Amino acid sequence: MSPETDAGLPADPDLPGRVPDALRAELIAFRRDLHMHPELGHQEFRTTAALMARLEQAGLQPQVLSVGTGLMCDIGTDAGGWDGVQPLLALRADIDGLPIPDTKTVSYRSTVPDRAHACGHDVHTTVVLGAGLVLAELAREGRLPHPVRLIFQPAEEVLPGGAPDAIESGVLDGVGRIVGLHCDPKVEVGRIGLRTGPITSACDRLEVALDGPGGHTARPHLTTDLVTAAAKVATEVPALINRRIDSRSGLAVTWGRIQAGHACNVIPQHAELSGTVRCLDLPAWRAAPDLVHAAIDEVATLHRAKSQINYIRGVPPVVNEPGSTALLRDAMAVRRGPEHIEDTEQSLGGEDFSWYLEQVPGAMARLGVRPVGDTTRRDLHCGDFDVDEGAIQVGVELFTAAAVLGGHRP
Repeated sequence: MSPETDAGLPADPDLPGRVPDALRAELIAFRRDLHMHPELGHQEFRTTAALMARLEQAGLQPQVLSVGTGLMCDIGTDAGGWDGVQPLLALRADIDGLPIPDTKTVSYRSTVPDRAHACGHDVHTTVVLGAGLVLAELAREGRLPHPVRLIFQPAEEVLPGGAPDAIESGVLDGVGRIVGLHCDPKVEVGRIGLRTGPITSACDRLEVALDGPGGHTARPHLTTDLVTAAAKVATEVPALINRRIDSRSGLAVTWGRIQAGHACNVIPQHAELSGTVRCLDLPAWRAAPDLVHAAIDEVATLHRAKSQINYIRGVPPVVNEPGSTALLRDAMAVRRGPEHIEDTEQSLGGEDFSWYLEQVPGAMARLGVRPVGDTTRRDLHCGDFDVDEGAIQVGVELFTAAAVLGGHRP
């Protein structure tokens, strides 16, 4: 099949890599244990140890990444037919949680105060673990046509993400293609969303400090009116940028915090703003720091304020490569049928999976986690976020099918 092939494949009940009932129950229990014990980026020691123990129990040889948390583990590289040159297919999961409280009333609610798996990383981790266990059995039976690497990456939620550290640890050495998935509460369980090209946005962080001589509110003409200057930066900088770049790039500055002053009759000497810069387009993202700096300086100077700008690079957009997207499409089609695939829109969220795609071709799918018939609106990064755990089996079978098919794709 060519990389552009549409998923016109019929479901194949004989395709190897199904999830046995016992493993399905084990994976749900594993996910719930992770959910109860979330760990922040670069602190995922318990999660790493749990993964290490289960992979070693399966006869595999996982390696802890050089940063101290996270793992990589190869499957099928010790097979007699592997020449050491054939590129690996990598399956990636992120393992960290978020610094927010878990507000659900469930038996597996987080036991760690102000920590929660509110982005589905516990599901991503369990899916890659489950796929690894299934593929390890196929490798023992001589039915795995393509060597696979499991990547359990730490610190996805910490800008600029843990992916650069994982790459530095060698997770992409020998990898020819990488695939991942992300929970999507808008997509019904049993389905995945796919898109060729950009599927997430770039996301950077912006911090601005404004300074000037303060004074009495009765005499603003003798001062630098920092409250007005901060307000103008907040409102005029986004508008300026919108007129200096192609609007199709989706470059947007959005402020999340503005702070100035302590008394109603005192013009302050210091003001601060912080927010995010998001962008749909990779070339525009690369141009964004210079554009943002120039716009802030221009507005601040007009109001006689001195500006200090801290522009913190985050992540570029995830841009799904056509051949890798087609692999995921074909994998879902042969596993469950093409009717379980839907087109998805580009999200304004950021994902450090993008750093891998700067190095090798790959793609990310959106994994449906919304219970069938559930109309409740839930979103990622909220304390009540949860999933239909049937999604775990769907993710495992998607990845196992991709690994089996991947051995026959260019």
